[in-house]
Amino acid sequence: MPEATSAGEGFDGLRVVSFESRRADEMRRLIQRFGGAPRVAPSMREVPLEDQREALQFAQRLFDGTIDVVILLTGVGTRVLLHTLLKRSPLPELAQALGRVGLVARGPKPIVALTEFGLKPTLIVPEPNTWREILATLDAHLPVTGRRVAVQEYGVSNPELLDGLASRGAEVLRVPVYQWALPEDLEPLQQAVRAICAGEADVLLFTSATQLEHVMRVAKTMKLDDAYRQAARRCVIASVGPMCTEALTRRGFPVDLEPAHPKLGSLLAEAARSSRAILQRKRGSVTPI
Repeated sequence: MPEATSAGEGFDGLRVVSFESRRADEMRRLIQRFGGAPRVAPSMREVPLEDQREALQFAQRLFDGTIDVVILLTGVGTRVLLHTLLKRSPLPELAQALGRVGLVARGPKPIVALTEFGLKPTLIVPEPNTWREILATLDAHLPVTGRRVAVQEYGVSNPELLDGLASRGAEVLRVPVYQWALPEDLEPLQQAVRAICAGEADVLLFTSATQLEHVMRVAKTMKLDDAYRQAARRCVIASVGPMCTEALTRRGFPVDLEPAHPKLGSLLAEAARSSRAILQRKRGSVTPI
């Protein structure tokens, strides 16, 4: 766990906005630990798909032996998928079926989920765990040409990954298991948008591309999207990793910092260390907008 900071170190009172949802409490504590004044506005919630057609189709093909590789992209999605499969067959049969395929885990969270079911991955994708590393890992250790590859999706499709697999000659089966929705209570997110537009924020932390999409959707419904864009560019924009950075840049938000390791603690440490210097360059001072 990161060490606490003293006066004059870390954020030193800077107003830090996060759009984290599932780990909102942890994010709030981390910002405080690094000396920041936190505003955490959850922007997403995970909604399991009512129609599990793709997951059940995948289950049928898995037990028929017509799947060669399974790519697991998230811990939550891995758990949902495995629970869905357990409705069809008991765990010993599921473990036997999965033991016949190449199980590719995108980073540590799917590994943890697999371990909960007594399963282990065949391959582990290294940091920063983007579609590029997935494809490179497959190219080096498990070429997919002529293979049937199932991809567990995480709320949205990853076209670069799907296209990369197809271009390598794989037959690709999408397996969506949940989708992202806006929070049921939008008030904290709306308050955060108003605060940013009013100049009451110094650092904006993004840990997923979907956070940005939902923030912009809410800002647009409030008729504050232009004001939000202008105000956000006067803040430090911090991204957890390459995929999030790509989404921010594509939307016209230049990213000021991205940690070497795409993890929450690394993001906070880097933002705490660098934000004052970045604000000095952006604003000419570190006083509020």
